[in-house]
Amino acid sequence: MDGTTRERLSQIQGVPLLEPVVKYWARVEKFQASNEDLLITTYPKAGTTWTQEVVDSILNEGDVEKCKRAPTQVRMPFLEMTAPDGSSSGITKLEVMDPPRVIKTHLPIQLVPRSFWDAGCKVIYMARNPKDTVVSYYHFDRMHLYQPEPGPWPQYLEKFMKGQLGWGSWYDHVKGYWRERHNKKILYILYEDMKEDPVREITRIAQFLERQLSKSTIEHIVQMTAFSVMRENPMANYSTIPDTIFDRAASEFMRKGEVGDWKNHFSAEEDAAFEEHYRKIMSDCPIPIRFTI
Repeated sequence: MDGTTRERLSQIQGVPLLEPVVKYWARVEKFQASNEDLLITTYPKAGTTWTQEVVDSILNEGDVEKCKRAPTQVRMPFLEMTAPDGSSSGITKLEVMDPPRVIKTHLPIQLVPRSFWDAGCKVIYMARNPKDTVVSYYHFDRMHLYQPEPGPWPQYLEKFMKGQLGWGSWYDHVKGYWRERHNKKILYILYEDMKEDPVREITRIAQFLERQLSKSTIEHIVQMTAFSVMRENPMANYSTIPDTIFDRAASEFMRKGEVGDWKNHFSAEEDAAFEEHYRKIMSDCPIPIRFTI
């Protein structure tokens, strides 16, 4: 590709976002949430689709066919995302859906439309360790032809550390929701914990959603939402997105879904610099994030 379709970043309140998102920001800001709505929020490439599929499976009590009624992005619209001309967007999809709606966002907490907090909506936040996040984001930006051009890996890593990628600083993002988790109805989950013990974490999500599910149903949901199963599920693997948007020769949308793949990308020097930067930036917020399990 010659890069002509790739979007540039602009800003809302100092947070870099895709230009079309910024252009049509007013309708995001004015969105009216219902108290029955559920918001799933993550920094990009932190297990968003996994969380969405787990939630949908819980709400449908593990019914595989119900969960395959439509692609992920149709069942659970992406709040702020919009086509460049504004004709199709998360908002336009949500406006024709009746509550309760399950809604996806990557917005940092300060940009979430106020109506979600005024309505007392439940929020599920998933955080993933930043090294695996940035590796996944890099490969995603290589294959997503509407995302800004990622450029070489060393410069991309530097941009991530400076909060210059789309949706801003990973550090501010994970801290923002962490600090509000007791003040608002936020369930904070960690990608690595889900990988380590999916039965325990899916049980936590079901309890948060006030759904009483049997142990066998929970175990069935664990199987339904395993990475290997989701990768083959056309209603979850984004295979419905055309090749004009996703360059699958560059990378698959569902690439590895592992903990620790960062070791295959970071040089020893990059890792040392990242560790020092991470310790400094996160010293005021003790989120128990793990880089391996």
